[in-house]
Amino acid sequence: MGLPFEALLPYGIVVVMFGVTGAGLSVVKKFANEGKKARWNRDLWDRQMMDRDYRLTGTLRGQSTAAEAPKHFEISNPWKVRFRSV
Repeated sequence: MGLPFEALLPYGIVVVMFGVTGAGLSVVKKFANEGKKARWNRDLWDRQMMDRDYRLTGTLRGQSTAAEAPKHFEISNPWKVRFRSV
């Protein structure tokens, strides 16, 4: 007994929709990471370097090759100050 063609229509729709969502996720990841591969398995060191890069260049994925930091980098302290009353 052959396969009725009506069964292939929903199967084709499901396959196409999986392809569309996969391509959409790929585009969103690439856009969010400024065209570079997504980072994975980030540890504390990677997060600190991302914070430093953000303070230097203004973007999480940007890197600078300048030998000296810009003037505003002197006052952009990464330490968070917490005030508490005694």
